[in-house]
Amino acid sequence: MYEYAIAWDWLTFAVRWLHVITGIAWIGSSFYFVALDLGLRQRPDLPVGAYGEEWQVHGGGFYHIQKYLVAPENMPEHLTWFKWESYVTWLSGFGMLALVYYAGADLYLIDPSVLDVSKPTAIALSLASLAFGWLAYDTICRSPLGRDNTRLMVLLYFILVAVAWGYTQLFTGRAAYLHLGAFTATIMSANVFFIIIPNQRKVVADLIAGRAPDPALGKQAKQRSTHNNYLTLPVLFLMLSNHYPLAFGTQYNWIIASLVFLMGVTIRHWFNTRHARNGSPTWTWLVTVLLFIVIMWLSTVPKVLSEGGEARASTATQAVVASADFSKVRDTVLGRCSMCHAREPGWEGIIVPPRGVVLESDGDIVAHAREIYLQAGRSHAMPPANVTGVTEKERQLLATWYETAVKEGKIQ
Repeated sequence: MYEYAIAWDWLTFAVRWLHVITGIAWIGSSFYFVALDLGLRQRPDLPVGAYGEEWQVHGGGFYHIQKYLVAPENMPEHLTWFKWESYVTWLSGFGMLALVYYAGADLYLIDPSVLDVSKPTAIALSLASLAFGWLAYDTICRSPLGRDNTRLMVLLYFILVAVAWGYTQLFTGRAAYLHLGAFTATIMSANVFFIIIPNQRKVVADLIAGRAPDPALGKQAKQRSTHNNYLTLPVLFLMLSNHYPLAFGTQYNWIIASLVFLMGVTIRHWFNTRHARNGSPTWTWLVTVLLFIVIMWLSTVPKVLSEGGEARASTATQAVVASADFSKVRDTVLGRCSMCHAREPGWEGIIVPPRGVVLESDGDIVAHAREIYLQAGRSHAMPPANVTGVTEKERQLLATWYETAVKEGKIQ
């Protein structure tokens, strides 16, 4: 059974790899087409129906690109659709959510000091929040409020602020950030699946049937694509944040997340303005830097890291602690790991425990037994460069202890 932990870790790695690959493809194509759209130029002798054109050079060749607001007079024989990048990014991201946060709900998703619920309840809350996010967003966009893009964006921002706060009232800090990213990414991918691609298909079907396509279809798709453009960078920040406790493990984590969304707007505004050849709004970088400084300040004032490891592990602690080798395991972990993995780390240059993992008590050790096994028992990943001098005998001790506990059913 302990080999299951290794197989599971590799499966998680594989899904994460897929998620990163498809995410790069989706973001790359999205950013490219936004830049292309903003850089289009008009001239008197453009083909009938053409809105603008762009000349580009790449890879030793020249590209002449023309955009039609609806479609050309004659449909081309081949059309390239950009959709699977979005779909697979979302599916692999949801796979990561299930593998890490649902399968390990008692450790990564539920914090009894925040909301003491069962695993099924926590997972149901997670799924319901993602579905609710898309339904609420789509309803607002289709309402009269959606006719004014500026007013709509401001309203959506305050909704995201409320959602950021709400998630911190349901889950651990790390899970709250991950869910805020998943909440936003679900909206983005659903925009592609339910709006952008179906609208394009309707336009193509109308042209094939000889009907005039409805221009409103393109306008709606353009609005959703713009939203996706401004949401991309905050989602990337939130997805990466699980490696940085200073972002998710503080009292003001929801405010930090809210400011990150503003940073996404300022950064994309600079690029979009430049691509449209409307100047270089350098003020956006000053605002971005100031926002980041505020985020850095909020992350340590006050420095309150999420706790609760002892409570989560309490049901399993007694049986594991009673095992014959646990005292040696405890001595190894406290002597080799806890100087960094402490609520107040004693290692120079480390001010918060890496990835928020605290290893100071028996309950902490039991709660993180699987990570200790994988990171320090079966591999040499921890400590980095073996700075605390963990011996091969100690690594074997950690591995044997975990494997024995799994065999005896003391650890799942």
